[in-house]
Amino acid sequence: MRANRFENKVAVVTGAAQGIGRAVALQMAAEKATLLLVDRSEIVEEVAEEARAAGATEVHTALADLEQYAGACKAMDAAITCFGCIDILVNNVGGTIWAKPYEAYEEDQIEAEIRRSLFPTLWCCHAVLAQMQKQQRGVIVNVSSIATRGLNRVPYAAAKGGVNAMTVCMAFENAQHGIRVNAVAPGGTDVGERRIPRNSATMSEQEKAWYQTIVDQTIDSTFMKRYSSPDEQASAILFLASDEASYITGTVLPVGGGDLG
Repeated sequence: MRANRFENKVAVVTGAAQGIGRAVALQMAAEKATLLLVDRSEIVEEVAEEARAAGATEVHTALADLEQYAGACKAMDAAITCFGCIDILVNNVGGTIWAKPYEAYEEDQIEAEIRRSLFPTLWCCHAVLAQMQKQQRGVIVNVSSIATRGLNRVPYAAAKGGVNAMTVCMAFENAQHGIRVNAVAPGGTDVGERRIPRNSATMSEQEKAWYQTIVDQTIDSTFMKRYSSPDEQASAILFLASDEASYITGTVLPVGGGDLG
C-alpha cells in the first residue's frame, strides 16, 4: 500500500465520531490528508485530536445534523471556507435503528430508518456537487450495506438500496466533470460498544431475539464466518477514494467476507 496517498487532498468524512467513520478519519490522517470531520456529536472533537496526532496535515470539525439538508449545506460550506475546495467526500452516516420483521415496524419507525440511512447521503451529495463540478474533479465514496439482502431490516435495506442506485446514477451523470462516485457495502462490522447508541430504548426479549437473527444471518452468510473490523472497511473506502482507483466509478464494492449482499 502506498504511503501518503492523501497528501494535498481535502477530505470530508461524515459520521466521523465513531465506528467506520472514525477509522476512515484516522487512516486518512496517517496518509497526510487535510480533513473536515462531520458529526452531530461533540465526540468528533476527540477524533480530530486523534487525527492530528496520527499525522493529518490539518483538521477541522463541523457539528451538523445531516438528516436535514441545511446540515449538509453547513458541512460542505465549512469545508470550502476552511480549505477552498473539497477533493473527497466520504458519506458514512447511517445504520439500523431497529431490527424486526417488516410487519412489526411502525409508520414513524420506517420513516426514521429512511431518514437516517438514505437522506444524509442524498443531501451531502447534492450539497457538494456544485463545488466538485466547478473544480472539474472530485471523489465521492458512499457507505452502503450488504444488508440490502438480509433479515429483519427491510426499511434499512430500502435506504441502502437507494444509496446503491444513486451512486451509479451520479457516477454516470458526473464522469464528464472528472468526478468519480463509488460505494462500499460493508458486512457486519464489530465497532465495540457504541458511545452514541442508534436506539436508546431498552430492548424487549422479543427485540433481542430479532436482533440476534441479524447477527446469526450475517455471520452465516459470510465465507469467513466473522464480523469485520472498522479498519478493514476503512481500507476499502480509502482505496476507492485514492488515485489508485482512478478508473473505477459507478461501482458498489461488497466488503462482506464473501457475502455479496
